[in-house]
Amino acid sequence: MGLTVTVLGCSGSYPAAGSACTGYLVRGGGVNVLLDCGPGTLANLQRHLPLEQLDAIVVTHCHADHWVELPIINTVYQWFLHRGELPVHTTEETWAMNAAVCGGQPEALQWQRTSADTVLEIGGLRWTFSRTDHPVETLAVRVDDDTSSFAFSADTGPDWSFDRLGPGIDLAFCEASFLSVREPEQMPHLSARQAGAMAAAAGVDRLVLTHPMPGADLDAHVAEGTVAFGRPVEVATIHRTHDV
Repeated sequence: MGLTVTVLGCSGSYPAAGSACTGYLVRGGGVNVLLDCGPGTLANLQRHLPLEQLDAIVVTHCHADHWVELPIINTVYQWFLHRGELPVHTTEETWAMNAAVCGGQPEALQWQRTSADTVLEIGGLRWTFSRTDHPVETLAVRVDDDTSSFAFSADTGPDWSFDRLGPGIDLAFCEASFLSVREPEQMPHLSARQAGAMAAAAGVDRLVLTHPMPGADLDAHVAEGTVAFGRPVEVATIHRTHDV
């Protein structure tokens, strides 16, 4: 099977009704990797993968809507699956917060510090990172197998671009938290217009907008992103699997 990405959650900041915050299941190269694990993603993950088959977790940054399921995952692996040393690749800030919640170093998770300089080989997948324009250390992600490339912006403001992850991105998920009418507020996030323009400038082949605020007009996000990207874009939908 080639490289695929399944949406487990895509709401920004807090989960919309019936939704979940950021989380994706990345499959390929003989491994299954959870990319971010915001509130609600663990429940949705189990619709696509037995938890025993998870090989690693990558978390982009320490904001709770991207990592807060880690203590629950530790409980599952320690007390129910009796499995230790599940690799978790994340920033030092994220790990410190998780350790504080768990009352010490979690026993079932094996921390691997990740930074913008990190290069990971997880099974047959190569993971590279780039620090984004966000108030805490936040790492955009690129995943490559032998034939295709997926990129995820994580959270970022406009002073970052997919071109930091190199050329030849086949599929990109980019945060588009709001519409361009809110750009003057200078939030550390992107509008749908900014996401589309940034992906187009970086030569991204296909674009999926994600991380909208609950209650957002998703049709307006698609329309604004499509104009800026120059061709049709999609909005992330829970449980949809994308072939890269």
